[in-house]
Amino acid sequence: MTLDVWLLLGAVIVIAAIASVRAAHRIGLPSLLVFLGFGVALGESGFGILFDNPHVAQQIGLTALAVILAEGGLTTNWSHVRRSVPLALILATVGVTVSIVVVALAAMGLLGLPQNAALILGAVLASTDAAAVFSVLRRLPLPPRLAGVLEAESGFNDAPTVIAVVLLSGASHSSATLGAFLAETSVELIIGAAVGLAVGPAGAYALRRVALPASGLYPIAVLALTFVSYGGAVLLHGSGFLAVYLSALILGNSRLPHRAATRGFAEGAAWLAQIGLFVMLGLLASPKEMPSAVVPGLITGTVLVLLARPLSVLMSSLSSWALRLGWVSWREQAFLSWAGLRGAIPIVLATIPWAADVDGSKEIFNQVFVIVIVFTLLQGPTLPFVARLLRVAAPGEAHDLAVESAPLEELKADLLQVRVPPGSRLHGVEIFELRFPSGAQVTLIVRDGKSFVPTSTTRVRVDDQLLIVATAACRDQVERRLRAVSRSGKLAGWFGERGLE
Repeated sequence: MTLDVWLLLGAVIVIAAIASVRAAHRIGLPSLLVFLGFGVALGESGFGILFDNPHVAQQIGLTALAVILAEGGLTTNWSHVRRSVPLALILATVGVTVSIVVVALAAMGLLGLPQNAALILGAVLASTDAAAVFSVLRRLPLPPRLAGVLEAESGFNDAPTVIAVVLLSGASHSSATLGAFLAETSVELIIGAAVGLAVGPAGAYALRRVALPASGLYPIAVLALTFVSYGGAVLLHGSGFLAVYLSALILGNSRLPHRAATRGFAEGAAWLAQIGLFVMLGLLASPKEMPSAVVPGLITGTVLVLLARPLSVLMSSLSSWALRLGWVSWREQAFLSWAGLRGAIPIVLATIPWAADVDGSKEIFNQVFVIVIVFTLLQGPTLPFVARLLRVAAPGEAHDLAVESAPLEELKADLLQVRVPPGSRLHGVEIFELRFPSGAQVTLIVRDGKSFVPTSTTRVRVDDQLLIVATAACRDQVERRLRAVSRSGKLAGWFGERGLE
């Protein structure tokens, strides 16, 4: 086919994928399944497009994952996840180790896999998927701490699992001991963290002081900086994924020009990366080989979901308690266990041993593909029900206030845009009852497509958009007050509600 035909086909696939997102969103299903379906339909058993190169798939997949992780970091609110980071780090280290061991033991005992192949299968399945977690959990009414653990874990656990899969895939060609394996993993994580923690603040400092000629250059510069951290870490033999996530997290929470535009650009880039990644993985899969992988895949997936993941969460919770970082209730542990969604990341990781010609690697890829399809269908749509069943849902957090800002440089102030979500107790509150500090004022309300300047007695309604000008000094106070009133009404302060995360 000519380039023009490929461009047309790609555009049609992207448009069809975008249209399918709405349907998937309504039923609580991660969009990755739809995108994978497109890839399978275009592949050898559908339109006949042949793609069976694991080396190319691995490189494209790792690059797409870096974009997805960058978007995750740029759009994660540090104040939301700050208290959750210690437990998330434990889940990404202790939890990943427990999961690898449990799945490997089950694979050796139940499926008869050799030790190295079993460990590779465990490592491939140990990571939760950032794209799946971000797309599903950000719509759930969860307490900030619980949602923060899941988001931060999905960002942190990619790095150790990628390192483990790469090292295990080369284990047959070396005589590395367990101690050397752990030492190499630790060094890569330390280097990746150091690079990310260096590039993030340096990039934020530079962007605040460089006046670029066009606003559209800022989002490009921010995304490029995250890839500077990724490439720099890899060249230094560190973890590029940890570097890209940490640098993006720092940049996304820094006071940068055009933050709203940067967030929108990153989200668009991540969606495009997801579409391309999942369609490619669907093309790589061979439907005629999948039937033989169904039974072992279901066995492994059941062990992963019902044994490995709960044990990893339990051991991480015990470690958190032992380190005096706080205890996680059994209800939260149960939800964390069920919400450990797998997605594109395990499928991409399964291409690494395949590309390295590890014995049985194609069977591992097929098993992982089956596990992702079946258990995403099982877990994704049921998460809201499980949250209600375990009573971990927080109706007051059902629709968090979406606050965007555009810097008003001369005034040293921000323009905040707040949409009042359904169920918010901002509904019916008069403007003067918000009791903003002197440096903030509601300047405009957009209601039913029409805008007007409110008075002190104007009542706020659901679906209103409030435009608020706030100085930099009082912005945090304004956001806390908005959250407090949204949760507990105009007398929030009397009930001890301070709008804290």
